[in-house]
Amino acid sequence: MPSIPPIQTTNELTPPRRTAKTTLGYVVLALFVVFAPMLVGAAGGNYWVRVLDFAMLYVMLALGLNVVVGFAGLLDLGYIAFYAVGAYIAAFLSSPQLSQNFAWIASIWPTGPHFPIWVIIPIAMAVAALCGVLLGAPTLKLRGDYLAIVTLGFGEIVRIFMNNLDRPINITNGPKGISGIAPINLFGFDFSQIHTLFGFSFPPVYMYYYAFVVLSLIVIFICVRLQHSRIGRAWAAIREDEIAAKAMGINTRNIKLLAFAMGASFGGVSGAMFGAFQGFVSPESFTFWESIVVLACVVLGGMGHIPGVILGAVLLSIFPEVLRSTMGPLQHFLFGHDVIDVEVVRQLLYGLAMIVIMLYRADGLWPAPKHEDRVARIAKRNKTIRA
Repeated sequence: MPSIPPIQTTNELTPPRRTAKTTLGYVVLALFVVFAPMLVGAAGGNYWVRVLDFAMLYVMLALGLNVVVGFAGLLDLGYIAFYAVGAYIAAFLSSPQLSQNFAWIASIWPTGPHFPIWVIIPIAMAVAALCGVLLGAPTLKLRGDYLAIVTLGFGEIVRIFMNNLDRPINITNGPKGISGIAPINLFGFDFSQIHTLFGFSFPPVYMYYYAFVVLSLIVIFICVRLQHSRIGRAWAAIREDEIAAKAMGINTRNIKLLAFAMGASFGGVSGAMFGAFQGFVSPESFTFWESIVVLACVVLGGMGHIPGVILGAVLLSIFPEVLRSTMGPLQHFLFGHDVIDVEVVRQLLYGLAMIVIMLYRADGLWPAPKHEDRVARIAKRNKTIRA
């Protein structure tokens, strides 16, 4: 009996290894992220470093929404509600709000609970994830416009709920908001104080920037692992064709609920950081417009592509502030006075930029590479190497 010849392996579709140029790019990017607050602070002051802080918060928000919209293909117009949940959880657990209105809490914590941040973050994640499941469960059979309307309503319900929960029992302090939220204090290291290292002074906005960067890196790592896992492939199958995914044996109900829960948990983390950073939260910070901005970060950058979503979040966080600070001086330089209100010009140019980008880059500024393009590129590269 003739023996079966061994199978010859080939590396024709082997992904390219990381080159020196790619490694150098990662090193340069890491150095830029580390030194960005110093460079921006030296050029424009702490205001622009604060803008960077909010850019990192929007990165976490956009990555969380990308799990729902980009990975699973579920349109969510009320995502900012989970941001609000995280912010109010931080406010309840690190301010005197509850102690001032509930005697039994005041008997335990006279000045408020003031839990450490490493306790608040998991609680904010868990509560936001639970809210995500509560939103996802009734909407499992909805798609497209109908799902968008329901999620929009959920976001508005949460904001109105927070706005009116000051009577008959004052829980959220209504439209006046909750103040006195304790800053981040990690094992005795107070982020609200100026710290000196190697002769350089680091104001609080610098310290919060690095804290937000670390959390953003953790969120990025989790998103990458999820995208390339069985769960990520199940989300992609549901996004492309839910009926076919169900026919292949995917439990679409649980997978969709998991997408809502995971995306909401990242929003809860970002909200908790926002509350600690601001020291104050109110319902006006969580309007429908904020949900649109976060969704625009995902769509503008490239749905389902993590680097693109990060790029979109950074651009949409910084670009409006650049317009805000330049439109007034530009009008004075050209006309000697303000012809159009600065805020109107900012919104006009902001919207115009979005329209132009969507017309000429419909898939986003940095869309996810298509599978067939990736295979062709790898095959071409290996053919060149063999030649």
